[in-house]
Amino acid sequence: MTTGPTIVPRTIESLAEAVYPSFAMLAGMELDLFTPLKDGPLSAEEIAEAARTDPTKTKPLLDALVAIGLLKFDGDCFANSDEADRFLVQGTPTYIGMRHRAYRRRWNSVLSVAETIRTGVPQIGMDYADMPSDERETFYRGTFTECLAAGRELAKSHDFSDFRRLVDVGGGSGGLAIAMAEAWPNLAITVADLPGTAPVAQRYIDEAGLRTRIEVMPTNVVSGPLEGSYDIAVMRGLFPVLTPDQIRSALSNVYRALKPGSPLYVMGWILDDSRTSPLSYATYNLLFVNDYAGAVIHTVGEHRAWLEEAGFEYVSRQPSASAYAADFVLARKPGRP
Repeated sequence: MTTGPTIVPRTIESLAEAVYPSFAMLAGMELDLFTPLKDGPLSAEEIAEAARTDPTKTKPLLDALVAIGLLKFDGDCFANSDEADRFLVQGTPTYIGMRHRAYRRRWNSVLSVAETIRTGVPQIGMDYADMPSDERETFYRGTFTECLAAGRELAKSHDFSDFRRLVDVGGGSGGLAIAMAEAWPNLAITVADLPGTAPVAQRYIDEAGLRTRIEVMPTNVVSGPLEGSYDIAVMRGLFPVLTPDQIRSALSNVYRALKPGSPLYVMGWILDDSRTSPLSYATYNLLFVNDYAGAVIHTVGEHRAWLEEAGFEYVSRQPSASAYAADFVLARKPGRP
């Protein structure tokens, strides 16, 4: 009797084990174990004292951080890796350690996605309009640096020197607008987002010293007009949190506010038409399944259909190697500028 090849649960077990390095990173970020090492190597006991953690429990975490490449160990003392030194030390301009807030929220959400799928009712739910102020602060503190990074990706993707007025629709914390303002001093920028979010954006803009360059305009682009006239518009991360009808309404309002010939950049997570790639987006989509009643990550084809329905000319799709949802679809309002 001929037997077939032996099948083992290799994929299952590797996926099950894949979460532990991520959780080690999360714990290190939440406890801020990297900042005490900014001036050089320390022993486990010295790190625990600086971080005010239990020495016995801290050592296994430090070992795990060495194993995943965020720390180094010489046999006596621990030191930051080059990447940790650049991005996880508080007080540096490249610090992104506050993103642990976003990681924890997202991972906690996805843990309940099976119940959402079983019942059809989102188990977490996100309501940006009625979000409590402390929850809103935590949310945007966790996502600000990725918005800033996405803005930097956009800023270097094209020559924006001929444009004068940019509107960042659903601009959240203002990170993208700040990046564009820093890169292109010719731009006067408006961040249009919900009234509850506007003070958050204003605070980050003030901290960046860009109050004279970036205006914050409380706006619900789904239910009302977008005030002003612009020669470039950006919508980042908005499509995946809106229903199809809300997307149509928002695009209609943006279309009316743009001058003829003006480009629209729709940025964020954009699936290929197969819906199974990129892998990170296909799996990240479960977060949106769990957080929103009728919103998910959409495909290139869906973006194109909605844009053309609103009157835009589809131009291209630009994938990004970045992890900060910096993919974009470029469309244009017909006519001459």
